[in-house]
Amino acid sequence: MRVTQEQMRAHRRRILSEASRLFREKGFEAVSVAEVMKAAGLTHGGFYGHFASKEDLLAHAIAEAIAEKSDAEATLPAFLATYLSAGHRDAVGGGCPMAALAADVRLRPAAARSAMTAGIRAQIERIAAALPDSVTEDRRREAIASAAAMVGALILARAVDDAPLSDEILAETRRWIDHGA
Repeated sequence: MRVTQEQMRAHRRRILSEASRLFREKGFEAVSVAEVMKAAGLTHGGFYGHFASKEDLLAHAIAEAIAEKSDAEATLPAFLATYLSAGHRDAVGGGCPMAALAADVRLRPAAARSAMTAGIRAQIERIAAALPDSVTEDRRREAIASAAAMVGALILARAVDDAPLSDEILAETRRWIDHGA
């Protein structure tokens, strides 16, 4: 049976959604193409009709994850409250692709690094736009430092096996950024 263009687009969206989730949850190396396709409810054989390789899939999955995260809150306090929260920390598969995949992406080819670069640039711009009007000088510097602190805090909060410390890392980073801006 022939697949329509609309069905092909729907399949591609499902593949990207599942790959994005699985890569964030498990890391690039731990996820197979067969696992992605199974999660998307498709056969392994259909993969190469959509992507040239697993590396190509990663680049597109990063872009997909960034696009789904681009509609977050506009104010800095709202963004901080969402990003530096226990809910975001615990929802790795649906969370920030930068915090989940930065270590993997540094070892990947240019397309994945370019997708991550675009996401980081977008995050910096979004934070710069959300900074309070009182930040009149070096908004970009403040935005870069805030983005780096947020991603780093999320990585650390996920890495520790001490729940109170994890919560404290998120809360203190949120407080530090909010009071510095």
